[in-house]
Amino acid sequence: MESDAAADVTERYARFAEDARNRSALYEVWARGVVADERVRDVIARIPADRRQPPLVFAVTRLLGAPEADFASWAEWIIAHADALVAECARRSLQTNEPLRCAALLPALSLIDGPIALLEVGASAGLCLIPDRYSYRYRGIGGVTTLDPAGGPSAVVLSSELTTDDRMPLLRLPEIVWRAGVDVDPLDASDPDDRRFLTTLVWPGESGRVKRIEAALDVVAADPPLLVRADATTDRVLADLASRAPRDATLVVTTPGVLPHIPRGGRGRLAETIAALGARWITIDPPALHADLAASVRPEGSPIDPDAWEAFVLALDGVPLASVDPLGASVAWRPADRRAAP
Repeated sequence: MESDAAADVTERYARFAEDARNRSALYEVWARGVVADERVRDVIARIPADRRQPPLVFAVTRLLGAPEADFASWAEWIIAHADALVAECARRSLQTNEPLRCAALLPALSLIDGPIALLEVGASAGLCLIPDRYSYRYRGIGGVTTLDPAGGPSAVVLSSELTTDDRMPLLRLPEIVWRAGVDVDPLDASDPDDRRFLTTLVWPGESGRVKRIEAALDVVAADPPLLVRADATTDRVLADLASRAPRDATLVVTTPGVLPHIPRGGRGRLAETIAALGARWITIDPPALHADLAASVRPEGSPIDPDAWEAFVLALDGVPLASVDPLGASVAWRPADRRAAP
C-alpha cells in the first residue's frame, strides 16, 4: 500500500506534468515518469513535504549532475544518488527569481507617486528589487512602448506583451530611494554557487531566461540592495526592516509570486503587518489566492471570480489591475476598481 508521502508525490507530479506541458518537454517527461515509477516516488517521498516540489527536485538533480536525458537514465541517477538528493533538497528552497516579473510590477508602480521605499518579501537574490535599473519594451497594438533608465538603456531589456485600454496609467520608471528584501534564505548575486543554483531553477526549454537572469545578477552584484535573512511572517521582522526606510518616502511592499509558498496563516499575518505599516501592497498571485487574500485586505471590495481570470492577478492594495503572466511575459490591463489609483 502506498504511503501518504508517496501518494502526495504521485498527486503533485501528475499535476505538475500538466503544468509543464508546452513549457518544458523534459520536465513533463520526468514528472510523468515519477508518477509511474515506485522506486523514484519512494526516494522523493523521503524529502520533507515543503521541499519536494517538482521544480525544486528537478533543479537539484541537475545541480548535482543528473543527466538531462530520458526518464530511465535520470531515474537510475536518482536511485544511485538518493541520499545526496534528499539531503540537498532538504536544505534548499524554491527561489525562482525572474527579473521579467518587473514588467508586470511596473504598471502598479506607475500608479504610486515617488519617492518610493521598496520592500520585497521573498526577495531571493534581489532581481525584482531594481525595476528602475532595467529597460522595458512593451509590445502592443499601437507599437512598442520603450522605457529606459535615466542613464541610458540597461544591460537587461525586459520584453512583454501589453494589452491595454484608456484606463491604463502612463508607464514610467519608479523613483526608488531605498530598497530592501527579506527572504528565509537570500542568495548572493555575486556568489558563483548561488548564481548557478538560481539559473538551474530555470526549466529546460525556456529560451532566453538564463541569459536574462545572469545579466540581472550582474546588475544587482554591482550595487546590491539590503537583503535580510528572516521569515517575513514572524513578529516584527517586516516592521523592523520597514523602520529603516526614509520617512518621506512611500513604503511599497511587493510579493511577486511568493504568497503561494506561504501557509495561509502566514499570509494573514503578513497582510495585517502591511496594513499596520500603512504601506502600499503590490501582489502577483493566482486568481483563487488573490480572491481569498483580497477578502481580508479589502473586505468592503467586490470579490473577483477566479474563473474569469486566465492568468495571474496583478493587484494594488487588494484591487485587481491586470491579468499577467506569472513570469511577466504579458500584461492585460483590466482594473475592476478605479480606487487603485493613489
